[in-house]
Amino acid sequence: MADHDGSARPRRSGDDARKRPDSARAPRADRPDRGQRPERGRPERTDRPRADRSDRGARPDRTDRPRTDGSRTDRPRTDGTGRPRTDGTARPGGDRAGRPTRGGRDRDDRRAPVGQDRPERPRHDDPELPEDITARDLAPQARNELKTLSKDNAEAVARHLAMAARLVDDDPALAHRHALAAARRAGRVAVVRETVAITAYRLGEFALALRELRTYRRISGRDDQIALIVDSERGMGRPERAVEEGRAVDRSSLPVEARVELAIAMSGARLDLGEKERALLELEIPELDPDRAFAWSPGLFAARAAVLEDLGRDEEAARWHRLALVAEAALSDEGAGDVIEVVDVDPEGAEDERADAGHTSPQRAAQKPAGPEDGGRA
Repeated sequence: MADHDGSARPRRSGDDARKRPDSARAPRADRPDRGQRPERGRPERTDRPRADRSDRGARPDRTDRPRTDGSRTDRPRTDGTGRPRTDGTARPGGDRAGRPTRGGRDRDDRRAPVGQDRPERPRHDDPELPEDITARDLAPQARNELKTLSKDNAEAVARHLAMAARLVDDDPALAHRHALAAARRAGRVAVVRETVAITAYRLGEFALALRELRTYRRISGRDDQIALIVDSERGMGRPERAVEEGRAVDRSSLPVEARVELAIAMSGARLDLGEKERALLELEIPELDPDRAFAWSPGLFAARAAVLEDLGRDEEAARWHRLALVAEAALSDEGAGDVIEVVDVDPEGAEDERADAGHTSPQRAAQKPAGPEDGGRA
């Protein structure tokens, strides 16, 4: 008996299979001739019987779909818990019966009376603006930076900035709120971020001031507020970092007033580090002129007097304190020029000096208007 693999068909060797004549192979009825290429695609099955769908019934009418007016026709009304309503009333909203509302237009406190518009809610916690404050109260240079905004937005931002400038000395907290209100509307405008930084600095929020000052410098490309950066670093308790910030700036490229303010801030940072002699050297700048007073002179004179006191040079310190008072009084006098000629007057002989000079301003010896050689007021 021949070996086989478990099936009823006997096993043949490979030679026997190759020697089998073609006529011995049974042709397949559904097999195309080898010389013809079958057509691509799936052949259509015509021998499969189609299912009888007559027992499925008619397709239900989808009349419960929501309509454009928010109503449903054949859907039962519910009472908010998913159960049908029994009183015949419809739930407000109609199209979401059985679901709790999450606020929005259906809230009672947001509904406007019939025939009236919904009242506009205040934007964040913006402080109110008095009617007498206008955009023209802001400096023209600052207004020019707001031209990239829409007309209404620029008007609101300018009013908030003008109000912040008005209040920064008397009420810095309220001034800071106005600055933040402007920043919410125009956060990419340099003068807006500068105002936020200044008001934060006045409040002692030195971390916020530093962040806003760096943003202002990045947007504007200017270093004119470097003195505030140095002072803010001092306020954070980092005098070494303050000195590094001040030394990294090219002072020759700064405006005159910014250069003087930087010298005062750097002198304070040196004092924080205990470097008293270097603190005095920081104030040795060309703008330190004891014979004339500019807008920055009172602060510069007072800073030098403070350093001299720390060095124990009390007599020199007293003189610079006196010069600071004279310059401040002269500059604050209504009608004074941009540049004041300062004469150091002994308080005991002040009356005789004033009588000889013929001036009515206390503690001021002489006044000279600004000329081209003075460069005007910084």
